[in-house]
Amino acid sequence: MSGPAGPATGPVAVMIGPPGSGKSKVGRILAVGVGVTIRDTDADIEAAAGKPVGDIFVDDGEPRFRELETAAVLAALAEHDGVVSLGGGAVMSPTVQEALAKYAADGGHVVFLDVPLAIAAQRVGMNQARPLLLGNPRAQWQKLMTERRPTYERLATLKIVSSERPGEQVAAEIIEALGLQLRVPELVDPKRAESTEEESTK
Repeated sequence: MSGPAGPATGPVAVMIGPPGSGKSKVGRILAVGVGVTIRDTDADIEAAAGKPVGDIFVDDGEPRFRELETAAVLAALAEHDGVVSLGGGAVMSPTVQEALAKYAADGGHVVFLDVPLAIAAQRVGMNQARPLLLGNPRAQWQKLMTERRPTYERLATLKIVSSERPGEQVAAEIIEALGLQLRVPELVDPKRAESTEEESTK
């Protein structure tokens, strides 16, 4: 399959976007589809801190979390050759922005998964793992998205609207757009997914 050339070194793709956009789910499917592994920087942060993200915010404060997050992103960009999924606010760090811009300039793929508020709200809900959305998730999500969207848009080399589509279809669209080699066609196949949906409605 021909398409945009990827970076000589570094991740196959980096997923960015707001909470509820499906970065982790689509990233996992994408990784399996192209035969690589996924690295979630939130998981790296929790491993480094020895506690969940929500507890880091409560116990240590957001500045400490952002410090750990920046370190996790830089490490993932330098060490991982699969798919990398970033936390929603990671892109607001100037250091991360600089690193992602360099990665993209070297041929890397920064994929912005966009999603409508109504769908994101259904996925997020009142989740303690997302401390910045406590209280009124819809209002908080909208506020964060207003602040972050310009940065998502600026850093992205590809924008995909996840909407309510199955993760397999979203991953397939990313694979096609980036010209990646599909290793597991039975997992990521938009035609197969569509035919399955049609059969389920009969």
